[in-house]
Amino acid sequence: MRVLVVEDEQLLADAIGAGLRREAMAVDVVYDGDAALERLAVNAYDVVVLDRDLPEVHGDEVCRQIVAGEEPGRVLMLTAAGDVTDRIDGLSLGADDYLAKPFVFAELVARVRALARRSRPAVPPVLVRSGVRLDPLRREVTRDGAAVPLTRKEFAVLEELLRADGAVVSSEQLLEKAWDENADPFTNVVRVTVMTLRRKLGEPPLVRTVTGVGYQLA
Repeated sequence: MRVLVVEDEQLLADAIGAGLRREAMAVDVVYDGDAALERLAVNAYDVVVLDRDLPEVHGDEVCRQIVAGEEPGRVLMLTAAGDVTDRIDGLSLGADDYLAKPFVFAELVARVRALARRSRPAVPPVLVRSGVRLDPLRREVTRDGAAVPLTRKEFAVLEELLRADGAVVSSEQLLEKAWDENADPFTNVVRVTVMTLRRKLGEPPLVRTVTGVGYQLA
């Protein structure tokens, strides 16, 4: 999944970004509302972790513009104010969820994953296909009961292929969902990652290359 973190406390923003990347998410981080709107204009995000009190453009306005967009991502609003009135105000703007600071990081991860599931057609929390079982919360992958150790990017690519449920996923889609905005669109990183993923999943091969289109899980 792809996540945008918008938080003006840079240390906190960078820590959230690093933590979510460890959970095999593609994460972009910005520190003010103006930069957030710039990213939202060019990238599609499954979830936006949005601080309410932002410089340049207030978080409330960023939330309004996300909700008004053609393909709005889910919004998890962060704020130092845990008052019920503040939560009501944030949700009334169109935010999907609300988390007061300070928070437990594991709860943030769980809420982001829950919102990401709501941003797509419903799928089970544990993904299973062709003997492969992927548990996003535990970061575990098995094939026919045997553990398959994967890197974060391999895990993210496999998750996207499983979510596609047999449909072909293009290299561009994988690059968008598994890598952040710093990824070079002309790189062969997707092909290399799929190649190593295919090898780790073992025989018979499960990931099929559809020439000129993308990749498909058998």
